[in-house]
Amino acid sequence: MKVLCTNGMKSVLVDLLPEFERSTGNKVAITWGSANALMKELEEGAGGDLVVLTTQAVDELIARGKAVAQSRVDLARSGIGIAVRKSARKPDIGSPDALKHALMAAKSVAHSKTGTSGIYFLTVLARLGIAEAMQGKIVIPDAGTPVGEVVASGAAELGVQQLSELLPVAGVEVVGPLPEPLQKITTFTAAVLAGAKEPDAAKSLLEFIAARARPLLASKGLEPA
Repeated sequence: MKVLCTNGMKSVLVDLLPEFERSTGNKVAITWGSANALMKELEEGAGGDLVVLTTQAVDELIARGKAVAQSRVDLARSGIGIAVRKSARKPDIGSPDALKHALMAAKSVAHSKTGTSGIYFLTVLARLGIAEAMQGKIVIPDAGTPVGEVVASGAAELGVQQLSELLPVAGVEVVGPLPEPLQKITTFTAAVLAGAKEPDAAKSLLEFIAARARPLLASKGLEPA
């Protein structure tokens, strides 16, 4: 069975899949990536049985007849946060003004190129009126490299990404979420693809994830949908 899963839910599925495979005998092959990158793969003809993407992406697939509407399940929500290298000073980001000061004071800030958080962060900079001033400080990781790893290596002072993607990275500490007026909450949703070769197995996996994920969410930087 083939699953396409956004990085925002990766830590949850990594924990759950071994038990699912042991209990059912089904083997799961997963393609990880940003929701936008995975949508592009689907548009270019990539097949699969189950998708775990942002709600917007899944609803788009359903509207186009690419995913089964009756199988759609909202799994979790995540906000965007900021991380620093482990043991580094944590700046105040508790208000828009404090965040603006922290970003301007930082030598470098990393965010993803295609992920939901990275695309949205550009609008945050614009709203704070510092988009142009920050241009020389922005670090974009190579495709597939988590923002947290860039921060852990010292290549960026601050990292901006979904909290659920920052927390699992060794060598970083989460400062906190973006202040409420600037926060963007993303809901992660799953659905069986209309062209699934293993639709029954995909449905079983979706039901398994929906039933078992909830106790894990808080520790992964997520909350119930």
